[in-house]
Amino acid sequence: MNEPSTGSAKTVKLAERRVFTQSFKPLYQEGMGLVEQAAEYLDGKGRAEAKKLSRLGATLYAAESMRLTTRLMQVASWLLLQRAANSGEMTRDQVASEKSKVRLDTASAHDEAAGWAELPKDFLDLVTRSLRLQALVRRMDEEIYGSDAVVDMQPAARRPNPVSDQISLLNTAFARG
Repeated sequence: MNEPSTGSAKTVKLAERRVFTQSFKPLYQEGMGLVEQAAEYLDGKGRAEAKKLSRLGATLYAAESMRLTTRLMQVASWLLLQRAANSGEMTRDQVASEKSKVRLDTASAHDEAAGWAELPKDFLDLVTRSLRLQALVRRMDEEIYGSDAVVDMQPAARRPNPVSDQISLLNTAFARG
């Protein structure tokens, strides 16, 4: 009877294979495509649909659209960092360091929230898809970098400007040479 070798066995992390190979491209395209779709919707059809909502619905729409854009920008930042590592523009250690600024925990209101049923169907579809993508990216991040690396535990009060953090992260991801 053959016994498995315990000394030389190495676990294959599927998330690493997906992120650090050519199979990353569809995930990247999905994420960036969702960012574009959300931007188009919010600037066009969504703006018109929001004007038709009640005060309660409009307030919820405004709050949820901020959550949606924040969630998508964080996911896009993570994807850009992984792409930089994949293309050799950044080392995995550099990515791990920079991604500490990325938050993959942007919550959403829920379908029991007052005014939720009033929100436009296309908007709710974007919210649902963004939550699904965020959950996938978060699981991959946990598998690759560990569960402690997912959320920057620095208190919000000590984070002087999250927009500045985001701009810095994007600058690093696109930096050359």
